[in-house]
Amino acid sequence: MASSTRGFAGFVLIVSAIVLGTVLLSQFWGGLAPCELCLMQRWPWDVAIVIAIVVLFAGERAPLSWAALIFAFVFAVSVAFAFYHVGVEQHWFAGPTACTSNTGTATSVEELKRQILGQQAVLCDRPAWTFFGVSLAGLNFLGSLVMAAICVAVFLRARDPARLQHLRRA
Repeated sequence: MASSTRGFAGFVLIVSAIVLGTVLLSQFWGGLAPCELCLMQRWPWDVAIVIAIVVLFAGERAPLSWAALIFAFVFAVSVAFAFYHVGVEQHWFAGPTACTSNTGTATSVEELKRQILGQQAVLCDRPAWTFFGVSLAGLNFLGSLVMAAICVAVFLRARDPARLQHLRRA
């Protein structure tokens, strides 16, 4: 793992750019239109890119432990957003009313018409694409979880490198 602040910020920048680039390619080239929650899940990755650029410019003046802690928080938020979206897809949680399907609640034709016209084109509770049964929200959950864990590990290593060396020897 990167032992300098700039190296770590560069790593986060590259990973975040790859994730967002992949998402944008799937949207504009692959034709996968994002739902409201998909768009919300991009925010932490955008924030990580901005913070990484700031840290790259700050260089070694920015302590590695603080940078790692800030990134860990950003990716923890990303984990929470992704978990909520997976929960909406699995019907564990109620999603936003504008982007989830409301079947069977209309009592008249006019009410059904209002429900249909009030829905977004892409529904949050129906995955547009899956990879071995895992939706893009699930993949984002896993990726964000890995990045949060890496950030926490870098934070712990930067805070007390001697303690971690002792644990490795045991």
